[in-house]
Amino acid sequence: MKIRVVSSKDEIMLLSSDERIVHLAFRPSDKDIFSLIKTCPGIKAIHVPCSYEKTISRSIRMFLNMQNIALLEGDVWGHRKDINEYYEIKKSFIDRINELKNEGNNEKEIFKKMKKETRLSQDLINYIIDS
Repeated sequence: MKIRVVSSKDEIMLLSSDERIVHLAFRPSDKDIFSLIKTCPGIKAIHVPCSYEKTISRSIRMFLNMQNIALLEGDVWGHRKDINEYYEIKKSFIDRINELKNEGNNEKEIFKKMKKETRLSQDLINYIIDS
């Protein structure tokens, strides 16, 4: 699973239309989020740092909810955009979640185990478990 990291609002218009999960490393305005959705019509989730998530308006939250687009809170630890524009969640992480599901663990148990094994944000882990 790849997450496209966007460092500035100027990059939004340069995104591929097939991006599914985007991490906004800047404080997005309502206009920025609308531009992102227009540029990437198939987007499934927007991932933003914790401090920025608190500033997103209620109207945008309602709009994202109506469009079935998840708003995820968290950081992409240790990612260097100058090396790669995507933050990649390893297949082994997703395989581990599937393994735990097959063992009969419920979502809370899976979350607890995965939180110990990785530095991914709470929202992102839950999103991966659900999808």
